[in-house]
Amino acid sequence: MKKISTKITTEFIKLDSLLKFSGVTETGGEAKELVQNGMVKVNGEICTQRGKKIRSGDIIEACGCEITVE
Repeated sequence: MKKISTKITTEFIKLDSLLKFSGVTETGGEAKELVQNGMVKVNGEICTQRGKKIRSGDIIEACGCEITVE
């Protein structure tokens, strides 16, 4: 699994925005589709809320990547 570390400078970032920002998906539409189809895990649990607030310390898994948010 490819490990990615992404630093955010705000309190939180929405899940679909994080997937695009970290380079896991190329478009917001692609990120939305992944989340809605249950193909994304947040802290080990499947998440279908594309607007879920992701904060520092959260770990996201999608498309064979593990994103650690700092």
